Amino acid sequence: MAERMVAKQAPRFEMDAVLSNKEFGKVSLEENMKNDKWTVLFFYPMDFTFVCPTEITSLSDRFDEFEDLDAEVIGVSTDTIHTHLAWINTGRDENGLGDLEYALAADTNHQVAKDYGVLVEDEGVALRGLFIISPEGELQYQVVNHNNIGRDVDETLRVLQALQTGGLCPANWKPGQETL
Repeated sequence: MAERMVAKQAPRFEMDAVLSNKEFGKVSLEENMKNDKWTVLFFYPMDFTFVCPTEITSLSDRFDEFEDLDAEVIGVSTDTIHTHLAWINTGRDENGLGDLEYALAADTNHQVAKDYGVLVEDEGVALRGLFIISPEGELQYQVVNHNNIGRDVDETLRVLQALQTGGLCPANWKPGQETL
């Protein structure tokens, strides 16, 4: 049986990553917490596919909005940092990513995908999972869907803003509206 994750401390992680400056480095939940940042952690199945670049580039194109909300975005797949870099160095017009504004992390041992419950073990890839974690390390939102369906950046931003109100947000709540 699956164990509930929301409203509990998020699984801690540290992974190798390609940073926004295209250098290799590390990303970690602890570092984001230390910097009092929200974390938007999203998993995608693999590099050089067709739906993934639409999500990854859409999030990057709106990165300033996440930054304005004190949120760090981290993309994760089970590919290596070298594959990530090759995909980043491939232009968008060639089904690549081009420059990104946030890090792509490499979960090559599959541990983080497993800890977050998104690993498809027999394929060695992650489902499309998106997790929003507070600066205190509490997992406050999770959504996991089939790999054929891309996620909506507007909805991710709306949920992040709703969580940051600290209030009760009714159905169809939009930023700027009153909470309950």
